[in-house]
Amino acid sequence: MEIKEIRARELNTRKFINEQIRKISETVGNGSAINALSGGVDSSVVTILGHKALGKKLTTYFIDNGLMRQGEPQAVVSLFERLGVPVKLIDAQKDFFDALKGIIDPEKKREAITQTFYKKVFGRLVQENNAKFLLQGTNLTDIEETVAGIKRQHNVFEQLGIDPQKAFGYMIIEPLIQLRKDGVRKVAKALGLPKSVYHRIPFPGPALSARVIGEVTPRRIKVVRKATAITEEELSDTGAFQYLAILHRDRVTGVREGKRVYGLQIEMRCWDSIDARIAEPTRLSHEILWRLAERITKEIPEVVSVTYNITPKPPSTIEAI
Repeated sequence: MEIKEIRARELNTRKFINEQIRKISETVGNGSAINALSGGVDSSVVTILGHKALGKKLTTYFIDNGLMRQGEPQAVVSLFERLGVPVKLIDAQKDFFDALKGIIDPEKKREAITQTFYKKVFGRLVQENNAKFLLQGTNLTDIEETVAGIKRQHNVFEQLGIDPQKAFGYMIIEPLIQLRKDGVRKVAKALGLPKSVYHRIPFPGPALSARVIGEVTPRRIKVVRKATAITEEELSDTGAFQYLAILHRDRVTGVREGKRVYGLQIEMRCWDSIDARIAEPTRLSHEILWRLAERITKEIPEVVSVTYNITPKPPSTIEAI
C-alpha cells in the first residue's frame, strides 16, 4: 500500500488531529489499546492523540529498557502526569540486556531489541490488559529508510510483509505514517505539548544501544550515557537538528598521568537537517569542539579520545547503527 505523504507546509494540523482521533476511535471501537511513551516527539504525539481518542481505554507505558538517557524515565513520566496522562513505568532492563548479550552485528542488535520489545515485553502487557491494539509513532522516514534497506527501523513491520497480528498477537495503529519529523513537530505544537517536547532532538528507537559500536553492556551504556548528557548540555544552543555521542568498539592508546593507557573513544556527531532524509554536519567552532573533548575526557576517565564526524548524509547516516 502506497502511503500518501502530507508535507509539513501543506499540513492542516487541526484537520489532521481530528481525523486521526476519529480513526483511532473507530479502529479500537469497544476494545482497548496500549502504547509506549519514550518522551520523543513521535511517541508523545501518539500518546496525546490516543488519550483524546480513547480515554481510559488506552494504557500508556514507559518501558525502562536500561538504554535511555540520564534520568529520562522518571522525567518523562512526571511530565505527562502533569499533562493529565497517567503513565505506568515498567522496569525491563534485564530483558533487554539479556537479549543483547554477546551481539556485535548492528542488524542483529536491532532485531534483538525489536523482538524483546514487541514480543516479550509488550506481548506480556497485551495479555495482562487483554488489549488488541498497540499505538506507535512510526513516521514516513522510518518506513522509507527501512524499505530501501538503508536502516532497519525497529518499528516497521507491515511494509516489510510482517503481520504484527500473527507475529505478536495484536494489531498496530500508526497515526503518523504520512508525516515526516517536521510535520510531527507541527502537530505536537498544535496539541499543546510543551516546547521541550516538540523541539526535542530525535532519539533512536533502540535508544543508546544505537550509539554503542560492538556489544551493548550496562558498563558501556553508562559511558555513552554520560557522554550524551555532556553533549546535549554543550550543544543545546546550537540550533542543530540532532547531536549525539557514539562509543566505539576498540580501545585506543592514550596518556594518563604520564603513562600509556588503552582507553575508550567517543565520536561526536551534530547535524543540520529538516526531516532526517539528508543532513549536513554542523559547522561547530573549534572552541565548542575543544570544550566537548575536554569535558568528556575529564568527566569520563575511561575516555582518552574524542573525534567529530564531518561526513554528510549520505553517504553517512545520522546514527551510527
